[in-house]
Amino acid sequence: MAGIYIHIPFCRHKCTYCDFVSFPDKVEYAEAYMACLYKEIKMRGEELKDYVFDTVYFGGGTPSYIPPKLILGAMNQIRKCFRLAKNAEITLELNPGTIGEEKVKTYRRAGINRFSIGLQTAIDEQLQDLGRIHSARDYVFATKLLRGENFSTDVMLGLKNQTKEDVKKTIELAAACGSSHISMYALTVEDGTPIYTDYLNGELPDSDEVAELYEYGRALLEEKGYARYEISNFAKKGYESKHNLNYWKRGEYIGFGISASSFMKGKRFTNTFSLDEYMKCIVSGFFPAVSSEEVSLADAKFEFVMLALRTAKGISFADYSTAFGSDFTEDFAEAIKKTERYLERTETGYKIKDEYLYVQNSVLMPFLETPVKE
Repeated sequence: MAGIYIHIPFCRHKCTYCDFVSFPDKVEYAEAYMACLYKEIKMRGEELKDYVFDTVYFGGGTPSYIPPKLILGAMNQIRKCFRLAKNAEITLELNPGTIGEEKVKTYRRAGINRFSIGLQTAIDEQLQDLGRIHSARDYVFATKLLRGENFSTDVMLGLKNQTKEDVKKTIELAAACGSSHISMYALTVEDGTPIYTDYLNGELPDSDEVAELYEYGRALLEEKGYARYEISNFAKKGYESKHNLNYWKRGEYIGFGISASSFMKGKRFTNTFSLDEYMKCIVSGFFPAVSSEEVSLADAKFEFVMLALRTAKGISFADYSTAFGSDFTEDFAEAIKKTERYLERTETGYKIKDEYLYVQNSVLMPFLETPVKE
């Protein structure tokens, strides 16, 4: 598998928790930016001509904020320059406050076959605290426009004054509106974002309270037929995100646009975070990457373990052996011994026991600290 990521850095309003590269005041640059993005796609075409891409993902920012013809243009360019699998999963992130019937028609023409909707919470007061531009009613309207389409819904935990009842209302709304996939993740508070003040003032739930909300939400989701296949991701059978599964399987992906990251041919590289620099590089015919590194064998092995242990299936001995030509239990014997009470031996490998999956970072530390032969 290999994936394509497209970063659209424009939005109507910056959310209070947002630490992504996005610009609420520069949408007038959208057409010029997308013209550069089309050129960047073309520039990569020749070197990646032997790849077949299984997924395309438009993230942001708010991809649904810019004119939909620009999304259509990006897909036309991708098809012109790359080979897409016949059943490629093509996802577009959207904000319920930026969607309309004509946009949906254009997205269908573009071949978008999966949507990721940022609901976050069904409680309007909490949406306002987050700086979201939509209401719960806007979410319902968006899902009606997408009736018959495959869509996922984002649910956020750890919000100001959030209760289990709030989580229940949010999950029930997403399920009732037909969401085939629900991502439930904890609010990450970054220094420099407006919501950081609430964190410093102790107005946000602590880690134990968030863990309790998560466990409550997990049980409710599974009761409603959403199986957990990764820490924060739950899906109806057959509706898991192929794009994200590729990340967790340490698959290759190419990123286009400002701040987009890539992992191709054993190398990681990331594009510039500056809009001006990105556009100047592309116009001048240069790739806009500002960092690039070869991944060492030891780092590659840890990445494999870290990503696999995020999933419900865990580590496959066979996949590890195929990837590295060595035995997982030998490479990480010391770490396995230190974490054995958290791990479950399966028929095919190891996984973190369900009750410890949410706190997997502490389980991973011994694997990070274990010296691994190159």
